Amino acid sequence: MKTIQYFLSVLLIFTAIACKKDYLQRDTGVPIDFEKIFSDPKLAAGFGDNSYNSLIRDYSRLVGAKGMTAQFGDEAITSNGENVIVVMNSGQYLSTSATDVVGIYNTMYVGIRNANVMLANMDRVPWDKDPAYNPSFIKGEQYFLRAFFYFELMKRFGGVVLLNKPQTIGESNEDLSRGTYQETAAFILKDLDLAASLLPLEWPSTSAYGRATKGAVLALKSRTLLHMASPLNNSKSSIDVVGDASLWKNAAKAAKDVIDLNIYALEANYADILSRTNSKEYIMIKIRGPRLYNDPSAPYIIDFLSPPSYGGNQSTLSVTQNHVDLYEAVKKTGTTIVSAFPITDPISGYDKNNPYLNRDPRFYNNIIYNDMIWQGRKVETFTGGRDMLAASPFYTKTSYYLKRLWPEILKSGSNASEFVNFVYFRYAEILLNYAEAINEANGPTAESFTAYNAVNLVRNRAGMPNLPIGLTKDQMRERIRNERAVEFAFEDMRWWDILRWKKGVDLVAQPMKAMKITKTGSAFTYEVIALGADFQKTFMDYMHLYPIPLAEFNKSAAGLVQNPGWIK
Repeated sequence: MKTIQYFLSVLLIFTAIACKKDYLQRDTGVPIDFEKIFSDPKLAAGFGDNSYNSLIRDYSRLVGAKGMTAQFGDEAITSNGENVIVVMNSGQYLSTSATDVVGIYNTMYVGIRNANVMLANMDRVPWDKDPAYNPSFIKGEQYFLRAFFYFELMKRFGGVVLLNKPQTIGESNEDLSRGTYQETAAFILKDLDLAASLLPLEWPSTSAYGRATKGAVLALKSRTLLHMASPLNNSKSSIDVVGDASLWKNAAKAAKDVIDLNIYALEANYADILSRTNSKEYIMIKIRGPRLYNDPSAPYIIDFLSPPSYGGNQSTLSVTQNHVDLYEAVKKTGTTIVSAFPITDPISGYDKNNPYLNRDPRFYNNIIYNDMIWQGRKVETFTGGRDMLAASPFYTKTSYYLKRLWPEILKSGSNASEFVNFVYFRYAEILLNYAEAINEANGPTAESFTAYNAVNLVRNRAGMPNLPIGLTKDQMRERIRNERAVEFAFEDMRWWDILRWKKGVDLVAQPMKAMKITKTGSAFTYEVIALGADFQKTFMDYMHLYPIPLAEFNKSAAGLVQNPGWIK
């Protein structure tokens, strides 16, 4: 049985991992006694564990426990003009407030440096003194983590400065050039192949929960090759989608390699995915312990999702109508869903006068909407309702709140707790990675395990019917993209999909919409409206790649060439 995977809190033995001034340069802080560290297996293993601390750890993370990448794209808006979101929505990625640009760049190089130091000193450690530590596993972890850090950089910036060893004092003064996108991707894939040769499918001890496994390595390889095959990096022209079909075949094979491990499976209930203590769907996750409504370590519910009408301080994330419209309308025979189509399809049965009836079941798992029962009462997001104070920045601006990351048991005045796991990789992603890649390579019905097969597994788990037969490659592409949008809603996936598909102009620069609800007696009328100018977003084609942070760019005489479209 697949066990829970989560990162244990690692004691920060070392307080100066990298120079605060330049994350590509040698330490200038408190000296670390490497001789002592790498002569003791326990201390050496602890040093290696510090590499995990540079991984992204939560969905709501851009400023304290607030702010999500969902608010960059078409999933949500910021209700109160949170600056870290506004600078991205307005195209000011070079602002020092753009924490997903500046902060991630710095943090990933901290992790890279720690991994490089560990790898450079592995052979110095007398591992035979303590059989509790497996040096092959530890080395494999560092290769995996270094690859993961570089992938986080690559998906934002493209090619980056590549470091495969710690820098000396002399090397720290060099004006290093960026690797190309292809060189960066090749570096990542080489590290992943090394990691896969060293890491186990599962660690032998439950005390190792949360560490990298071969499955996690192959999942990151799947994600990396999918990124390489996507239009952002594989288009021959502005209208080309498929590009080099061989890259899509590579991506499909990488996903199939994970499937063929035969150790992962979909969680039975979509609603349970983020709250399980263990699941065969988990390939790699981070658990932060059970969450509280007013969690002192991460107060994202009381201070980010819950409005004052439900006892919170503020709800500064409003789910857009754009996102809600992605959930298909369904038809039922009894309680069984027998057909499902996009709401724009005339045969879908969508009723604009009763818009929340008969939708994809994942809608009801992910969204808090008007007149549903939430925490013991009906939600009132109609004009003048207690949950819809238009003049306040602490309430929804769209008539929706986010349910996906807010377990209903977590409410004002209660000490109840619940898990909300941060997922790095889960099996549904692998299935949809495969479906996307094999469809682009060979069409929807190619191979013995088809794109249809993979997508339908994910849909069926959610209670949705199979996709209709006879879809063309283009039609299947749109259905797969829509499937990813609803399946991974608010899991820090949609924004990166938009960027790699080069769909920012189409999806982010389009009008952000809300639902205006009017109550007359006991009846409601619904009207989709465009939000005001303050909630609209700017997106130009060059924004599919982040700029190198200005502080880093200004340190370089010529080595760091800026991404096209940004400041020269």
